[in-house]
Amino acid sequence: MRKVLVTGAAGFIGFHLCRRLLREGDQVVGLDNVNSYYDVQLKLDRLKLLQGEDNFSFHRLGLEDTEAIAELFSRESFDVVVNLAAQAGVRYSLENPRAYIDSNIVGFTNILEGCRHNQVKHLVYASSSSVYGANTKMPFSIHQNVDHPLSLYAASKKANELMAHTYSGLFNLPTTGLRFFTVYGPWGRPDMALFLFTRAILEGRPIDVFNYGKMQRDFTYIDDIVEGIIRVMARVPAPAKDWSGMEPDPGTSFAPYAIYNIGNNSPVELSRFIEVLEDCLGRKAEKNYLPIQSGDVPATYADIDDLCRDVGFRPATGIEEGIASFVSWYRDYYKV
Repeated sequence: MRKVLVTGAAGFIGFHLCRRLLREGDQVVGLDNVNSYYDVQLKLDRLKLLQGEDNFSFHRLGLEDTEAIAELFSRESFDVVVNLAAQAGVRYSLENPRAYIDSNIVGFTNILEGCRHNQVKHLVYASSSSVYGANTKMPFSIHQNVDHPLSLYAASKKANELMAHTYSGLFNLPTTGLRFFTVYGPWGRPDMALFLFTRAILEGRPIDVFNYGKMQRDFTYIDDIVEGIIRVMARVPAPAKDWSGMEPDPGTSFAPYAIYNIGNNSPVELSRFIEVLEDCLGRKAEKNYLPIQSGDVPATYADIDDLCRDVGFRPATGIEEGIASFVSWYRDYYKV
């Protein structure tokens, strides 16, 4: 039995990962500050399901609480840490930049220090497709340079990758970063498009469709994301034997460090995404077409060749199946 720390356990991905780990027999310690960035009740309801499990324990605290995080690490002796806690959201980073520094920079430093000083065997952490920023060469590859962020959120995630890489090199700490691509599904985040659209359509309100519906996203179903995390957790990275400082490859390293995209490898135009949602709801949306928002990118598309090669997994859930599952959950949860 492994003892696994999952930060962001009350969050969308963290909740689903905890459930999967518990089913597989791991001892799971969850951590979350249960902040009010979105509906706290949704987070508490996720936690309620987890806290009914025998091998789950929970600590309500923030990553930026340096002393509390250090004490937790020294007391619990984790085998693996999966850091999914972060201040999320691209547009919110324009309004409240300090929240991203506190959670995503200071907090992540505390996680790295906890792993370093307590013999954690593997740190897996959430990055984001947003690190590709102004890149336009598709599909996005981990072997591309990612030095052109379009939001502070993206910059903080790129910083996490650099920080982890440094700890891998200096302290021989195995770390793996996962660049998630537009995750959706049951128990999802209310600030994401699928949730916002579903609520508005059922309430008879218009939906805001940015970039006039031509936005493309590599929508990735939650079960595929969790499967990818599980497989990556079991693959502790090792230094690349062919790495060269003369021609440094951003996707490999001289250190026990790895980075992967986890996406569906099949971008979908926002207008098509809305059509499928309309079919699942049995209602048409009233659309308010708008230009692209500041900080957004027009398209995302994941190259997942390295993930497939190293862990033998390729996300494949189509939006027809994924959106139907979300709508079924939404109707049940909100009794509509």
